[in-house]
Amino acid sequence: MANSILQHPLFGLSLSVISYALANLMYQRWRFMHPLFSCTGFIIIVLVSLRIPYEDFKRGADVLTLLLGPATVALGVPLYKYRELIRRNMARVLISVLAGSITGIAASAAIVGLLGGSQSIILSMLPKSVSSAISIEIAAHLGAIPELTAVLTTLTGLLGSMFGTRILSWFRIRDDISIGIAIGTAAHGIGTARVFKDSEQQGGFAGLSMGICGIMTSILFIPIYMWLK
Repeated sequence: MANSILQHPLFGLSLSVISYALANLMYQRWRFMHPLFSCTGFIIIVLVSLRIPYEDFKRGADVLTLLLGPATVALGVPLYKYRELIRRNMARVLISVLAGSITGIAASAAIVGLLGGSQSIILSMLPKSVSSAISIEIAAHLGAIPELTAVLTTLTGLLGSMFGTRILSWFRIRDDISIGIAIGTAAHGIGTARVFKDSEQQGGFAGLSMGICGIMTSILFIPIYMWLK
């Protein structure tokens, strides 16, 4: 009976939803505890404690994965709502995202290189500022370590969502457009979800910047790929 319940798709789905709800409550009280960290921790503890195979949990969790598509499409709603504002600021967005993409790639290479990292680690670090789907593909084509890139991409988004707006406020950057562009370029989807909580306008520009950053970064890696080959 117990095994049949644990193997049912509703178990993985319920565990994911309950874990996130608890993680979100903790985040409201302790802002340093990002829900993605604590939610993942809760799920790992339950699976390990009850010796539940990951495959059993994944059957239910995959239901939520199916919602990623509609959730991504939903980012287009604020883009349509603020289309006139976006059109007037498109040059600003393009220049800022291009500068941010180049700076992110160069800074990653410089930091890891100065710390003595190998070429494979440097290459794994370079595409960290775009969404996981893009960064993993770039890493695979560069001959890097896709698994490491996935971890670094997630950490980049988490750190950007936790400290990005705070760092911007230190530099007296407080207007929604600038914040949205900066977070979307540097912290991809995780950062975009964070600024949506503060302002729909910030979220709209962050979503736009995230998409443009993915395109620009992919193009910027073409000469790097050709040089490596």
